[in-house]
Order: sequence, then structure tokens, then C-alpha cells
Amino acid sequence: MNARTQVFELEVEDRQVQEVVLSLFHTLLFHRSLGKFHYKQEGSYSVGTVGFEDVQCDFVDLTYVRCASEELDKAIMREIGAFSDSLRSTEGSRTGQISLEFYQKKKARWPFPPESIPWEVWTVKVTIITLPNEHERQIYREKVGEMLAEKVMAIAAAMNKHDYIPKMPNQSELDLIFDTSYPDVQPYLFKISYQTCDPGNASVSNTMRKLLKDTLAF
Repeated sequence: MNARTQVFELEVEDRQVQEVVLSLFHTLLFHRSLGKFHYKQEGSYSVGTVGFEDVQCDFVDLTYVRCASEELDKAIMREIGAFSDSLRSTEGSRTGQISLEFYQKKKARWPFPPESIPWEVWTVKVTIITLPNEHERQIYREKVGEMLAEKVMAIAAAMNKHDYIPKMPNQSELDLIFDTSYPDVQPYLFKISYQTCDPGNASVSNTMRKLLKDTLAF
């Protein structure tokens, strides 16, 4: 199965990195999360509601919506915070990429672990820029907000397409499709990975080729 992929490329200030990625990944997870499943019997279940909340960015003119789940937010913040810190410590021209991958598990014969099969991958490529003064930073704050608003709309449009998502599982296979570890929300299984280095380092382009190889773009 080929995973669908989408790549966003953004130039932002150092202080904007965390909020930019958070706004995109939380938007994606809001669309790729359900309420907790409550099974009455095998094949019969009800789905709880997903709470939501507005988030106002501090360094970008943008308000976005995320799942109202403290534990999910902590998990996302931990990964994106590490990516932002890594970018800051990169010497020279600071650039990097961070990906949100949705996947499902396929059972394997004992004693082998389940196979992870990605079905959707979103990548944000970030280049940090430095602006000369506060006036320029304020102008760019608005510009980044407009760019992100367009990306959020693109995400919503992509989610409305009749593309592949895993079928609703039976209770015994719930953990093969959804992450059930959160007490108040049930996202599709996902993982976040990132890489930072100078543009001249081939490892970034190699990673991109690996992500995009034999995939079907939106």
C-alpha cells in the first residue's frame, strides 16, 4: 500500500518554529482523531465525542483548533519542542524537516512483532530566517499567519477527499488502527520524526527521497 504524502515548505523566524508546526500537526490530528470507542459487543460500539479548543499563537497571527486533550498536547509538544531545540543548535544555515506519519499495524506470525504500514505522511520543511528589526518581524508575523491559514484550509480540503483511511476495526483489532493510550481521545496510530542539518548535508534529501518513493501525492 502506498502512503499519501504532502510536503509544506516554510521560512520562519526562530521563535515561530514551534507554533507553526504545532498549528499544522494539531490541525491534522483534530481531523484524524475520534472519541473513545465503547463496545457493547463485538461489532457493536458507540463513539464518544471529541472536545476541542481554540489556540491563539503568540508569534504568528493565527488561531487554530486542536483536540481538547492535555495528554495528546503534551505528547505533540514534546516532539516538536525537541525539533525546535535541535534547529537552534544547528550551525550555519538552519533548516530541517519534521513529519507526522499515520500508520496501521498488521499482525505477523509469532514470534514476530506487528508490521507498521504508513498510509499518510505529512512533512513540514522549515528554514529559519533572521529579520533586521521589529517592524519587519511584525510584517512577517502577519505573512506567516496568512500562509498557515492557507495550509490549514488545504488540510481540511484534503481530509474531505474520499481517499484511503483504515476500516473501523473490531474490538480485538482496535490497537492495530488507533492509539488507545489517551484517556479522552482516540487518534489513528501516528508517529513524529524529524531531522535537522545544513542544506549541504545529503541526509535530508535522502530522507525526503525515502518518504516520497513509490507514494501517491495528494
